[in-house]
Amino acid sequence: MPADPLHRAATPQRSTTSPPPSGPGASAIEVRRSARRRRTVSAYREGDRTVVLIPARMSEAEEQRWVRVMLDKLAAKESKRAPGDAELTERAARLSAQYLDGRARPASVRWVTNQNTRWGSCTPAEGSIRLSHRLQGMPEYVVDYVLLHELAHLLVPGHGPRFWRLLEAYPRTERARGYLEGVVAAGRLPHLPGERGE
Repeated sequence: MPADPLHRAATPQRSTTSPPPSGPGASAIEVRRSARRRRTVSAYREGDRTVVLIPARMSEAEEQRWVRVMLDKLAAKESKRAPGDAELTERAARLSAQYLDGRARPASVRWVTNQNTRWGSCTPAEGSIRLSHRLQGMPEYVVDYVLLHELAHLLVPGHGPRFWRLLEAYPRTERARGYLEGVVAAGRLPHLPGERGE
């Protein structure tokens, strides 16, 4: 659910609730109360936080109930949008065929929730590729770039000139890197793929 620009520009009263129960979608929750907001409740993701906008007059109990309702709605919306592991595997096969002559053949490709300092990782010896769940919801060309980056590691383990030549075939490499740099600059993740060992 998109951010409400009126409430983002104003200086709403704020209170922070505790995170939801642990799990793949767990994140910090910030509740923003607004005197201008009369009846509506909305929520959106902001980096690693979930922001819930509620009327200022709402009781603590109503706040807790609406936080749960909005978390469920966001999770349902995101699960429809994010491809599953099977779709990710198919996507990897398409990208390998299109940009790497089909030479990169991963044994497994999956989303993981334990990568907080990387966009993706690859273990060439096992043929396994893991993408951070934080990529879910980002533009497809960005996910494709990170996936292609990890596929290229199946062919060239390091980040030398030979590795980067493999990525030259992907026409949106620079655009995707720019997008990820913007996310990094916003403080969502500490570095880009290729700046540290994958």
